[in-house]
Amino acid sequence: MFSSRLEWGHEANSLAQLLERKRAAGEPLLDLTESNPTAAGFDYPEREIVASLADPRSLRYEPNPAGLLAARDAVAEYYRGRVNPQRLLLTASTSEAYALVFKLLADPGDDVLVPRPSYPLFEFLASLESVRVKQYALVYHGRWEIDLDALASAITERTRAIVLVNPNNPTGSFLKIDELQRLIALCKEHQLALVSDEVFGDYALREASDVVRSLIDVDEVLTFVFSGLSKVVGLPQLKLGWIAAGGPPELRLEALRRMELIADTYLSVATPVQWALPILLSSRRFLQEQIRARTRRNLEFLREQIGPSSSWRVLDVEGGWYAIVQAPRIRSEEEWALLLLREDGVLVQPGFFFDMESEAFLVVSLLTRPDTFSEGIRRILARA
Repeated sequence: MFSSRLEWGHEANSLAQLLERKRAAGEPLLDLTESNPTAAGFDYPEREIVASLADPRSLRYEPNPAGLLAARDAVAEYYRGRVNPQRLLLTASTSEAYALVFKLLADPGDDVLVPRPSYPLFEFLASLESVRVKQYALVYHGRWEIDLDALASAITERTRAIVLVNPNNPTGSFLKIDELQRLIALCKEHQLALVSDEVFGDYALREASDVVRSLIDVDEVLTFVFSGLSKVVGLPQLKLGWIAAGGPPELRLEALRRMELIADTYLSVATPVQWALPILLSSRRFLQEQIRARTRRNLEFLREQIGPSSSWRVLDVEGGWYAIVQAPRIRSEEEWALLLLREDGVLVQPGFFFDMESEAFLVVSLLTRPDTFSEGIRRILARA
């Protein structure tokens, strides 16, 4: 009697089961997977945030499918005027943004191309819209690159969009300028949209001249750029994201018109956070500086500990909050993760959680508190 869209496994995996037992027993753990900024020991401008949510204008309901103009103006200011507020549509999250764009672009049975490895949410989001996911590979040769030939061969008459995560999670790789030009050509040839998830875009770990920091200026093909408060301001609980639409004017306007019809059905973005948005975005640098300092410090420590003669290796990372460590192949990823948790009290994520295609990789969060991170890494490397 239930929809086939929800035919997913419900049983917890071995790592989750072991973690639950450890926590139930009250055992101390070093969690190197922390991705919640509100739980990672950062300072927030508490008075400003709380005051911004107490705006008396929130007492009046003024439904707008695209979001309040004052809030969209604040997002346009975040992009330093590179996007007109009329090209913006507010959502409750980037997850909702995906759902909205999949509704806009695809009929049941159509497909979208998504990167592999990447955050394992796409299949769930697409399935809920009766859309299929087809993966294209990111390959590693000292740095991450899109396998553009494989991506091109995956396009069929049912393909509707190419999804990018820029920088990718967990590889931390930015799109390259030459890759963007090839993707634009493919989208033109096959009448596809480009969807760019840029929630980690403010967190570059180094400068580079050949990377694309944002697709906000792309106008050759229909483009949708996602971001939101979850990462930009480190406040995932406030539930506000946005879509910036780009592309040829007539196509962009029609896409926005249709998206507003979808958004008008839900009107999901809360009024208080919309009125608070100008203050929240203006305060973002206070937290972002702390996050950038910590992620760079933890990455530097990781690289110092894993030297060129080590049996371990740190893969190149350009941005975001994560690092990928290649472990000696004396064990599988699952065996490594279970051993580290069971024997050393260190929690990491195995690479297959992110659809890494080969063994053995462990993913750690650079957002972790430095004392926890350093001790956890030392325990991991002691296993070599």
